[in-house]
Amino acid sequence: MSDSEKVASVRAALKNVTVPGGGSLADYSGLSDIIITPSAIAFAISVEPGMEGAFGPVQAAATEAAKSCEPDKKILISITSGRAPSSAAPGAQGGPGANSGPGNQQSAMQTSPVKGIKKIIAVASGKGGVGKSTCSVNLALALQSLGMKVGVLDADLYGPSIPKLLGLDGKPAFRDEKMFKPFEGHGLKAMSIGPMLEPDQAVVWRGPMASSALRQLLRETDWGELDVLVIDLPPGTGDIQISLCQQVELFGAVIVSTPQDLALIDAKKAMDMFVRMKIPLLGLIENMSYFIAPDTGNRYDIFGHGGAKDTASELKIPFLGEIPLHMKIRELSDAGTPILTIEPTGEQAQAFTDIAEKLMDGFEQA
Repeated sequence: MSDSEKVASVRAALKNVTVPGGGSLADYSGLSDIIITPSAIAFAISVEPGMEGAFGPVQAAATEAAKSCEPDKKILISITSGRAPSSAAPGAQGGPGANSGPGNQQSAMQTSPVKGIKKIIAVASGKGGVGKSTCSVNLALALQSLGMKVGVLDADLYGPSIPKLLGLDGKPAFRDEKMFKPFEGHGLKAMSIGPMLEPDQAVVWRGPMASSALRQLLRETDWGELDVLVIDLPPGTGDIQISLCQQVELFGAVIVSTPQDLALIDAKKAMDMFVRMKIPLLGLIENMSYFIAPDTGNRYDIFGHGGAKDTASELKIPFLGEIPLHMKIRELSDAGTPILTIEPTGEQAQAFTDIAEKLMDGFEQA
């Protein structure tokens, strides 16, 4: 059966789901496109503000209807409304760094912990292409090497790269009908939407649907007991980042930037978002900080040098360290064998371990 035939089958099943006020969900104007992937069925139901609770039974019935068509697939259904989040803080006082120490865990958001996870760290950047995902994976492995139980969540739904970096294969399994069984890569527990997609398949979801899918990946994965979950966020300051800050108790955020001014402009915006959302800034990493030519040993500051350290000093947040631009980091990342797994005591791996040690110092002080 083709995907279009599967979509038609699901839509036909939704004709048996009644919405408040009468009529079927299949004919309801707020029903989004139905998206079929090899492992999941996903769609959103848009409702008027204040009607979210009334549509709870509709969501449950729609889940059963979709499940009847594709019993082996995960069902991802979100209820969205046009209401602006009341807890958003556009008028928050102070700039990046204000009240950003690890101990400042107060927030106006209605956040809640994730079962089994002691601390959640978001790794973010304002700009793509700065090596944020590579840093996320190697930082997670460095924390693991220091004796912690660590997981990684790939929150970059539009460009998931954690499966490539950790060499994950196959589709996600379900421990039961409601919970994903996480992947395991190099000792890390990991979850990503990437393996649910066909190769080269784009995720064409509006923000609310992506946020809902992220919530399900986070809260419907059986993580077991973890000391730390590292969340690799997409670039920018959009719906996914805001939803995460509003819904999850984050220990703090780590910002990744390259040294040049162009990247730092966007990194400052990412930091400002976390400050406005009352999320502690754990520090700034300067990735691709310098390049050592393998044939001559000469050092080249290809993107400049020291910009991130100067920015951290200016904003009064911790500077966590410099990661060199090195061919081995790139080659091993592409091969799904991060530098921490191949040369754990090498110079490049040690740069990540030093950062992990600084973060652990913050864990103990919190």
